[in-house]
Amino acid sequence: MRKDDCMELDERKKKILKAIIANYLETGEPVGSRTISKYTDLNLSSATIRNEMADLEEMGYIIQPHTSAGRIPTDTGYRFYVDSLKEEKEEVEETKSALLERVDRMELLLKQVAKVLAYNTNYATMVSAPNYKKTVKFIQLSQVDSENLLAVIVVDGNIVKNQMIRVNEPLENENVLKFNILLNTFLQGASLDDINLEMIQTMKSQAGEYAPILENIFQGIIDAIHDANELEIYTSGTTNILKYPELGDISKTSELLETFEDKNELSHLIEETVNKDNEDGIHIYIGEETPVENMKDCSIVTATYKMPEGAKGTIGIIGPKRMDYKKVVNTLKNLTIELDDIFKKGKEVNDDGQK
Repeated sequence: MRKDDCMELDERKKKILKAIIANYLETGEPVGSRTISKYTDLNLSSATIRNEMADLEEMGYIIQPHTSAGRIPTDTGYRFYVDSLKEEKEEVEETKSALLERVDRMELLLKQVAKVLAYNTNYATMVSAPNYKKTVKFIQLSQVDSENLLAVIVVDGNIVKNQMIRVNEPLENENVLKFNILLNTFLQGASLDDINLEMIQTMKSQAGEYAPILENIFQGIIDAIHDANELEIYTSGTTNILKYPELGDISKTSELLETFEDKNELSHLIEETVNKDNEDGIHIYIGEETPVENMKDCSIVTATYKMPEGAKGTIGIIGPKRMDYKKVVNTLKNLTIELDDIFKKGKEVNDDGQK
């Protein structure tokens, strides 16, 4: 398609194209001229509509999958439809989902968001945790047996990491308590970047004869903090993909489900989305525009939410190219408003020193 083809779409072609796409989104079946003649208010004959459809096909907005079939949108057609929805600038009202309850732990909230979206949209969903470097809020050591300690490390967002640490010798409860005090004194409020050789040497010095044990404990805690800083992605509704016949190819579906399971490619998508500058934080990838190789037959709509401290995360909905874009975009806009409100109130509570 030529670059100036969008300029050649007159109002009649635009209405016919929108009608084709809207009908295909609803039915998943190729759309014929007779259907469009009943669907629009143009009062045109089927023959005239067929001519317009032939022009739209030549311009690359629709294709005819089979000789005797109607037309279906191309990626270019979907892009026109999505861009026209944006131009409508429909007023978005803030809604409060009954399924989305405030919870104190970040990962539980984000998992709940993914489930709510999958349930409400009937598509697959993904939600990433905020991308800031996390600091330690609290460390609790407890003895499991004579050779092992369990370290519970709580970091920003009330994300909890458990780490089993081998110490090779029994410790008195008094010594475990001293380790707890020492670790919290030095590490509370610290990120990985704040932990340096001088801090480690000072801690080992204060541990005295237990310095070798502290070294093992310390390494286990560092591993847990590092793990907490890895990008967490929560997914839900992946089997919803199987409901759409156009995504039903067994080999492609298998690869798609593996992408949700592995999440490496989803990480690249999230990084790209977060780094994009967009007024409303909404990004729509259609077919070949999608940066995830195994999702080229899908569309992905993402939204960016922001924490009060400035960190960002991504919410994404993945479905067929005939997804209900209007509903999906409005759902994401409303959800980001709701999350912003939850995070803002959470910060205000924390600043007041209340639970």
